[in-house]
Amino acid sequence: MELCSIASGSSGNCICAGTDNCHVLIDAGISGKRIETGLNSIDLKTAEMQGILVTHEHIDHIAGLGVLARRYGLPIYTTAGTRDAILQTKSVGKIDEDLFQVIEPGKEFSIGDLTIEPIPISHDAAEPVAYKMHQDGKSIAVMTDLGKYDDNIVEKLQNLDVLLLEANHDVRMLQAGSYPYPLKQRILGDRGHLSNELSGQLLGQVLHDHFKHIVLGHLSKENNYPDLAYETVRLEVELGENPYKGDDFPMFVAKRDEVSQKIEF
Repeated sequence: MELCSIASGSSGNCICAGTDNCHVLIDAGISGKRIETGLNSIDLKTAEMQGILVTHEHIDHIAGLGVLARRYGLPIYTTAGTRDAILQTKSVGKIDEDLFQVIEPGKEFSIGDLTIEPIPISHDAAEPVAYKMHQDGKSIAVMTDLGKYDDNIVEKLQNLDVLLLEANHDVRMLQAGSYPYPLKQRILGDRGHLSNELSGQLLGQVLHDHFKHIVLGHLSKENNYPDLAYETVRLEVELGENPYKGDDFPMFVAKRDEVSQKIEF
């Protein structure tokens, strides 16, 4: 299997994941041109994608969706609530409703040789999900845009090979920053985004000896720094009730506006 972040941050998100025989995009929150250029840089083409899995309808996850849908006719996998919200988002342009494949949170479905599970998450969107996928005993999850986690999420993230996990903001930077008070409260709330500390606490509950890679993603440009996210998550793991130290697991921070390293395993 493989995973590569084309872009991951508060200004736009697009992840490519798959196998030797099947690739999908998770979100299309940057321009169609940037998605094409990013895929080409890892020797893939947009037309080869077998679907676009959409987590939710916020524009940093669907900005390029309309372009890709109209140009390539790629099937779009979303929950019913997300589909309805996308169809009401004028900025993405007209999308053929027949391209939408409605999925149910918690119910597995298949694309090619990938088995995919949409995981319900707590975020201020219509019907948001994260995605977990597996093939031949290998597994990947992309878990971003959640204000809190629960026992179900901890259970779903057990025994993964690769995890892309949100580390959106540093709480102190956010509180002291220039965002309006209501926006700060939204981000910090249960339907907002995971802080660096919460990300580390969640990671500490799902680590195991055979993790191939952890990728920290969806960092805020205004309220976080890559080095700060990296060190805070490692520290939270060390402080938690688990046997792991900061150097016991391979981890890097996905780039906001560039293609990150491709993970193959």
